[in-house]
Amino acid sequence: MSDNTMILIWLGLTVVFAVIEGATAQLTTVWFALGSIVALILAACGVKSVTTQVVVFVAVSVISLIATRPLVKKIIHKRVEPTNADRNIGETGVTVSEINNMLGTGEVNLKGTIWTARSEDDSVIPKDSEVTVLKIEGVKLIVKKVN
Repeated sequence: MSDNTMILIWLGLTVVFAVIEGATAQLTTVWFALGSIVALILAACGVKSVTTQVVVFVAVSVISLIATRPLVKKIIHKRVEPTNADRNIGETGVTVSEINNMLGTGEVNLKGTIWTARSEDDSVIPKDSEVTVLKIEGVKLIVKKVN
């Protein structure tokens, strides 16, 4: 392959990896973009061996991945801080209006506070039923009827 062909290939790969990285919410191809930039520089500086360029691309990608992995894990896997609302999970409340997910209705009195509620399995739960809080999504309780 000619020098210009490899320069265009590495430039194209760099652009593709950069576009993929820009389109995703997490770090996915940044290491490959870096590796392709280094291989592009090698090709532009006259390194004619495609094998050398590919080996350098792989090596730079792997080394940059290994070097940044702890930082990436820290960024991506942020610790979730529990809130006071999380303390309501597992608690029992009473429906003050019928819970009907299809109609988008339902409220639960939990420790003296009225919450909007939805059933976990889309079942209708009548008014004055005891329910257990399974989780909280936003400001809505996800509940199941106590048997």
